[in-house]
Amino acid sequence: MRRRERGQAAVELLGALPLVLAVAIAAAQLLALGYSSVLAGNAAEAGALALAGGGDARAAARDALPGWSRGRARFSVDGGEVRVRLRPPTLVRALTGEFDVTGRAAVEP
Repeated sequence: MRRRERGQAAVELLGALPLVLAVAIAAAQLLALGYSSVLAGNAAEAGALALAGGGDARAAARDALPGWSRGRARFSVDGGEVRVRLRPPTLVRALTGEFDVTGRAAVEP
C-alpha cells in the first residue's frame, strides 16, 4: 500500500503547477502595472513643475522616466495640465498593448 502513495505528492505538484504559475504571472503583471502607474505620476509631476518654472514640460517628463519606459510613453500638455500615458511591460505577449496607465499633474497658470 505504501508503494502506491509514493508518487502521489509528485502527481499533485504537477497538477497544481499550472495554477501556481498562472497566479505568479498575474501577480507580476499587477506589480508591473502598479510600478508603471507610479512612474507615470512622477513623470507628470516633473513635467508640471517644469511648466510652472517656464521650462519644457515634455522634456522634463521624459527625463523623469527610466530608459526602458521612455519609448512606451506618450506626453501631452494642455494648459497647465501634463499627462503621461505609459504602456507597462507585459509578461504574456497576447496582452501587449492592452494596458495603459495615465499620470496627471496640473499647475495653475
